[in-house]
Amino acid sequence: MLGNLFYVLHVLGAVLWVGGMAFALFAMRPALLALEPAQRQEAHLGALSRFFRIVWHAMPILLVTGYLLLFGWYGGFRGSGWHVHAMHLMGLVMAGIFLTIVFGPWKEFRAAMATSDRQGAGAALEKIRQLVQLNLILGLLTVAVAAWGRFPG
Repeated sequence: MLGNLFYVLHVLGAVLWVGGMAFALFAMRPALLALEPAQRQEAHLGALSRFFRIVWHAMPILLVTGYLLLFGWYGGFRGSGWHVHAMHLMGLVMAGIFLTIVFGPWKEFRAAMATSDRQGAGAALEKIRQLVQLNLILGLLTVAVAAWGRFPG
């Protein structure tokens, strides 16, 4: 029963994180192009601060539930399949990229917005977009690996 709860929390965390990145890149960003640059940056500030707060909670939940499942269900790395090893590696890389975003370009973006440095904010926002795009690719690959490795054969 507890294993089911950990698995549900793990999947929900992944859905929120990966789905949020897909929404940000494929729906929100193109829709915001209709706004003036200053309005677009303000909208990004509001949306990304909410999204990053969600990921700030989802990411550790994903990691903790992943380890609980790994050691509680599979009996550790030795008892797990290739897909669990791949998910573990990609999850750690994704967490590292997220931390890079938060403590790098996201911090720069917020500082630039606080001083009305629109050019600096635009440059930081572009770095954020690139890193989120990389994380989305890794997230989708992780989901594919999880689904592929779930069934033997």
